[in-house]
Amino acid sequence: MEKFLDAIQHLRRKERVGLALSGGVVLGAAHIGVLQVIEELDIKIDYVAGTSIGAYIGALFAFGKSSKEIKKIVSGVNWLKAAELSPSRFGLLSNHKFAETLTGAIGDVDFKDALIPLAVVTTDISTGEKVVLKSGNIAEAVMASTSIPGIFQPLELNGSMLVDGGLVENLPVLTARDMGADIVIGVNLVTGFKKPRNIIDILVNSLHLSIVNNTKHHYGEKDIILNLQLTDFNRVDTYQVPDLISQGYRQGKSRLKQVVL
Repeated sequence: MEKFLDAIQHLRRKERVGLALSGGVVLGAAHIGVLQVIEELDIKIDYVAGTSIGAYIGALFAFGKSSKEIKKIVSGVNWLKAAELSPSRFGLLSNHKFAETLTGAIGDVDFKDALIPLAVVTTDISTGEKVVLKSGNIAEAVMASTSIPGIFQPLELNGSMLVDGGLVENLPVLTARDMGADIVIGVNLVTGFKKPRNIIDILVNSLHLSIVNNTKHHYGEKDIILNLQLTDFNRVDTYQVPDLISQGYRQGKSRLKQVVL
């Protein structure tokens, strides 16, 4: 609590504020609720960093879309058709159509066109290194960051084979700080475990464990981390989107309502 109050004081001194949005597949809808709180509290965001679904939501926000507009865009995505069957030796599906939904919302744009500086976190699956994209085509960057290994085909870009950034930095607090943020508001979607019911749950919990371990060491003393409690939801059922937005709003407001810039 003391660190949280200190962080609020930093915000009141108008330091540069970064927003870090984590991955979490369909759980990413909760980001929209948090963005609504940020708008209501008139918190000025100077930098946006996103991983996986956080990169998708973050791109919409960085290009001027309001939380209400983002809700409409996400609710209008046909998630079944957004993942196109395209078997190859590197993956079963292509998320090219998912990237097209972003292009349809903000246009065929580059990072330099963003209203708020944006960074997208990916993983070079050939080297295991974090690759932060801050130039080039937005849709391609988000396509790379949302490419779950073994399911979606990697994106080959600038000599690298890029996949989901959650493997190296699911909550991109460090990336937002490297962009120039003095304090980062981090929205962490992946916070709890469930008792496995089947082999799929075992695989999900294994990936989850990796993500949690690579995330928890990235926080700074001044950062405000919103660890959203979403264990009653799963990462794949899209019917949960309205409830996830509501949870993001409720939990985000309970933490950020005292922040005054």
